[in-house]
Amino acid sequence: MNTANFPWLTTIILFPIAASLLIPFIPDKEGKTVRWYALIIGLLDFALISYAFYTGYDLNEPGLQLFESYAWVPQIDLNWSVGADGLSMPLILLTGFMTTLATLAAWPVTWKPKLFYFLMLAMYGGQIAVFAVQDMLLFFLVWELELIPVYLLLAIWGGKKRLYAATKFILYTAGGSLFILIAALAMAFYGDTVSFDMRTLAAKDFAINFQLWMYAAFFIAYAVKLPIIPFHTWLPDAHGEATAPVHMLLAGILLKMGGYALIRMNAQILPDAHAVFAPVLVVLGVVNIIYAALTSFAQRNLKRKIAYSSISHMGFVTIGIASFTDLGLSGAMLQMVSHGLIGASLFFLVGATYDRTHTLMLDEMGGVGQKMRKMFSMWTACALASLALPGMSGFVAELMVFVGFATSDAYNPTFKVIIVFLAAVGVILTPIYLLSMLREIFYGPENKELVEHEALVDAEPREVFIISSLLVPIIGIGFYPKILTQMYDASTQQLTARLRAAVPTLVDNPQPTNPLPMALQKITSAPKIGK
Repeated sequence: MNTANFPWLTTIILFPIAASLLIPFIPDKEGKTVRWYALIIGLLDFALISYAFYTGYDLNEPGLQLFESYAWVPQIDLNWSVGADGLSMPLILLTGFMTTLATLAAWPVTWKPKLFYFLMLAMYGGQIAVFAVQDMLLFFLVWELELIPVYLLLAIWGGKKRLYAATKFILYTAGGSLFILIAALAMAFYGDTVSFDMRTLAAKDFAINFQLWMYAAFFIAYAVKLPIIPFHTWLPDAHGEATAPVHMLLAGILLKMGGYALIRMNAQILPDAHAVFAPVLVVLGVVNIIYAALTSFAQRNLKRKIAYSSISHMGFVTIGIASFTDLGLSGAMLQMVSHGLIGASLFFLVGATYDRTHTLMLDEMGGVGQKMRKMFSMWTACALASLALPGMSGFVAELMVFVGFATSDAYNPTFKVIIVFLAAVGVILTPIYLLSMLREIFYGPENKELVEHEALVDAEPREVFIISSLLVPIIGIGFYPKILTQMYDASTQQLTARLRAAVPTLVDNPQPTNPLPMALQKITSAPKIGK
């Protein structure tokens, strides 16, 4: 069988969507058959993603691979154009892996199971499409369509304030998406040629003032999704009302769409504007890290505590994107994948704990580790991963961002020292609030009222399997980061060279091969940007 010309990405995107359309015809009222059907479809699609990556993806090729393009609506130059490179392939693999585990996490769902699993499979294809499409107008369409299943999953299966959380989510994200459409149309019609193709747009010679306006429009849309403070307030509410599988998709995949789009649209297509906005991204990243860490520290609701922790960790992504170094941008990519795994594991454990204690308030817990030793072990391992323990993926990602930014020759030394110091404060706060959280849940005397009224059964095999499946890549990447970084090194190096070319003082200044000694040499260097 000749697989070289097979439409892998189109198949991977459309297969779960087409399979979801068959769910209404499955004779099943309690959901026992449909959940197996959804899980099998998820596994098959993840297998297709893995096979396409193994057979058709070259780790040393920085450009698009597995590329397909078909005319869809030629009158407005709308093409079904999909492809994968180092910026998107790791996130496509993460989407397949995470959505399959989220489907398994949804095993206890018995309320309208057909609709639930229909939305899960439809969202599966939509999420992959966001990372794969290479047409700006098509990107806007799949970005919008992907919001509908999330809204319904929140509004129907959420908590007591689910309608408020779902409405806030759709208003923030859909409102921000309008800026994508406005910028896409403006860029497509700029100049003599009309095109929505991302590669064509990246090659256009946009005026700097035009780039700045387009960058700002894209930034608003992606700052909502990432999320960047002050566009973040929808996330704690959404996480506060979501169920465990929706938590996993929100933390594991949806936030990464903002980071990916910020790299793909803002940095890659508008490099001159990125050079102007980069110091702003760095400052906002530090604000994310410290403000969200302090807010998480003050939360007494377990879901909201982990939600603000997610916002804090995503601050490293914006700093890495703005570092102008291979190491910093590579750290941003690694942080997105790492946080996708760690955030999903923590939110799954939040859901599993709530199923047993029927409370999310830390004040009402205490001493439950005596009866739930497996849960205690899993919570401890995932919390240590979140606080960036050496040997876990989070440590490698944050270290790469720190070193990449600290050794960047694009900023003056004073600015770098201040940013690194403030970011380090956020890093110190993280283990404090996470270890305090573990102490309040599992240590100390038992809450007698909780123990007497709730059946504190330990983790079941399905839950142990899900957490184990997440911990394997978390620890594997922590000990051998190259297993992931080699997927995108060629692409990030090419993009970094493009970004550095947009800063005149960096054009003839190659990056150091050994960044730490070079950092010492740069202490007395002249300011560049970020004055």
